[in-house]
Amino acid sequence: MFRRAYSSGFTQRPDLTVMGAFSGLEIACWDILGKDRDRPVHALLGGRVNQRIRAYSYLYPAPGSDLKRFWTSPSDHAEVAAQMVADHGFTALKFDPAGPYTIHGGHQPSMPDISLSVATCAAIREAVGDKADLLFGTHGQFTTPGAIRLGNAIAPYNPLWYEEPVPPDNLAEFAAVAAGQPVPLATGERLTTKAEFGALLRLGGVKILQPALGRSGGIWEAKKIAAMAEVFNAEMAPHLYAGPVEWAANIQLAASIPNLLIAETIGTGGGFHGDLIGHTYGWDNGYVVPPDLPGLGIDFDEDLARAHPFTGGGLHLQMQEAPCDYHGDNAFEGGAPPKE
Repeated sequence: MFRRAYSSGFTQRPDLTVMGAFSGLEIACWDILGKDRDRPVHALLGGRVNQRIRAYSYLYPAPGSDLKRFWTSPSDHAEVAAQMVADHGFTALKFDPAGPYTIHGGHQPSMPDISLSVATCAAIREAVGDKADLLFGTHGQFTTPGAIRLGNAIAPYNPLWYEEPVPPDNLAEFAAVAAGQPVPLATGERLTTKAEFGALLRLGGVKILQPALGRSGGIWEAKKIAAMAEVFNAEMAPHLYAGPVEWAANIQLAASIPNLLIAETIGTGGGFHGDLIGHTYGWDNGYVVPPDLPGLGIDFDEDLARAHPFTGGGLHLQMQEAPCDYHGDNAFEGGAPPKE
């Protein structure tokens, strides 16, 4: 099935569109196989190595808070971080104060963006102490020298990782960033297949891989990527972009691999996303507990999904047309397109 998709249409390269479509079909096949055999997917992958999965979430505005202020407020970020550690046991939290997600990239960060990034790291570190790792997110926003400048600026706050600091279309530049600043690099949400992850590992500089199973080629391809990573003493941190079904697939993979670092969640995996898949995944003080139910361990509520169709006009991660503003506010706003 993989070869028929990967090699059809004279493609036979890591094509994100082809492999994104393939990934959804491949994940569905694992769910069907597991339910047919009355076994969870992680059992079909060789068994459960990890009884529970360390989890992280982005920091999101609290209900009723000032959305415009939140994205440029270190104190608001710190308040939410402290609450997530205290209420849910998170041991790692991700945030992205580093400026615009623009079609004109990579770019050099502005001095105000560097200052805001440093202030946000400082406020969150003070709020959580040593109870949680800081995960500094970007989305390929910077040139190589710009990424090095920003990495050195946030290094005193000891982030666990510096995520995708340069555009993912030139994998060699990650090694240059790694050599120029001390924060460990993580990347992979916009990479696909073992071919791209293999090139990344061979070039060096990245030891935290973040495949998104809804893009990277599905569960079995990600299992191969994890095995390759072991040889390079690299860890896996499955990335979540495509919703709760991808999340369930990520957790099934995470349960089966020895070199797991952490997996992304949206909050604790509940709310509307939990309603869609049945709330079958448990939560234990900062860790996801995979169920022993067959397949992905979920029953997707298609009626609920159809009752809530997407009515927006843009993607969640919407790249802005305007370049970086070196005078004023470059609020990333969590990737969401601004609402008029």
